[in-house]
Amino acid sequence: MRLGQSSTNNRNIDYPKLWDHVSRQFECELDSIHGPTHWRRVEENGLAIAPHSGAIVEVVRLFAVFHDSRREHDGYDTTHGARGAGFAASLRGVLFDLPDEEMKLLQYACTWHTYGKLNQDPTIGTCWDSDRLDLWRVGIQPSSRYMSTGHGRELAETRVFPTRSRRH
Repeated sequence: MRLGQSSTNNRNIDYPKLWDHVSRQFECELDSIHGPTHWRRVEENGLAIAPHSGAIVEVVRLFAVFHDSRREHDGYDTTHGARGAGFAASLRGVLFDLPDEEMKLLQYACTWHTYGKLNQDPTIGTCWDSDRLDLWRVGIQPSSRYMSTGHGRELAETRVFPTRSRRH
């Protein structure tokens, strides 16, 4: 499989077990604006974008759970993404596995997701768009100019956010 192509869910990742483990390790309150409820919305957003972008679904789903998982507080924290990438690396081969190239995508997406950049890689772009489409939770209207994928831009422009009405 080439990078940027959707893959099938054939890695036998036990997502409920992974989510439970990562959630139990989360240092903030579980109802934090960066906590598991947010991660679920990011996952749903990513799953809505991936069929249009050609993203690697497993990376998108793993990004959702790891990208904010190592936050120590809800304030300004520029290194939480890198800590999330490191946490993912520590669980690779234990609670999930990915080929090396896909793991590199996951780590890059986690490390750099808060810097407002765009990315042409369909998987990284999908990860970042899926997080940015959930900015409404903190009173920020997602903007199409900060979306990397065509479908992310479309969702932001039409203000149709896959998970806005659901708060798990």
